Parts: sequence; structure tokens; C-alpha cells
Amino acid sequence: MEGGWSAHPDAIDDRTDLPPVEPGRAVGLGAICDLRPQRPDDTNSQGFSVSEFVTLEDGRRVILHNDRGFTIGWRSTDDPRTDTAPVGETRDSITQNVLNTVLPDDEDDTEDHPWSWLADLGRARGLSVTAQDLRGLPYEVVLTDKVTQWLAPA
Repeated sequence: MEGGWSAHPDAIDDRTDLPPVEPGRAVGLGAICDLRPQRPDDTNSQGFSVSEFVTLEDGRRVILHNDRGFTIGWRSTDDPRTDTAPVGETRDSITQNVLNTVLPDDEDDTEDHPWSWLADLGRARGLSVTAQDLRGLPYEVVLTDKVTQWLAPA
């Protein structure tokens, strides 16, 4: 990956099989965060997958990549939780983790987001977008229902 980017060790790399889509005008950009299945041997952490997408004018979300993710762990002295979030995790904290996941890893990277790479991925899907187009779009983080339920107090 360019600019010091690397996939999360647990990432699922499906980039090569994303088919072309019907063209449309890009009006937004964002990331979707979903839960990964709980590992039976690790009840002290929860994995998340992160996909980035372009929102088109007709409302379609076109996935650009789905090879990112992060894991939240908690102390083994806490009560193990397999179906709810540890104390202190909120929509805001998960949203910040998602943003940290999609931003460049290197501190000296001059680009605040990999606009050129995302534009290349969009063009590979059949969209007519440039890095400059994407840079000017609003960015949203979407938490799936599974994540929202996981965050809900037991």
C-alpha cells in the first residue's frame, strides 16, 4: 500500500472481486463499521471490520474496499463480555476508532486521507471520480445495527 498503509492483520481482502457498477455522481464518502465474529478463544476483545464507500446521487453506496479493521480489548480482570461493549465504549469512541483505521498510519504522511487511492478504487468500479472530487465530499461513519446493539447496555 502507498503512504505507509497496511491492512489490519485480521482483515478480509475482497478488493479484487468488487465488480463494476452503473455510473453515478458521487455526493458523499464514508466508512461502514461492522462486528467481526467473536473468537471463541478470546472473550477479552472484539474485532470490527471497516469498509469505505462512495455515496452516489441516487442513494447507492458503492464499496471501495473492505480490507480494514480494528480490535478493542479489555482487561482480563474485568467481567468477560461476549455480547456487549466494555464500560466506556460509546458511539463516539467507535467512530473515532473507525476514523483512525482509515487515516494514514505514518505521521509524516502529508495527505490527511488516501484520496488518490480511493479515487483509483472508484474508477476500478466504473465511477468517474478524482482525488479532488472525493476530497470535497462530506464524510460519514456508519455503525451497523450489530455494532449499535453491541454498544447498548445489557
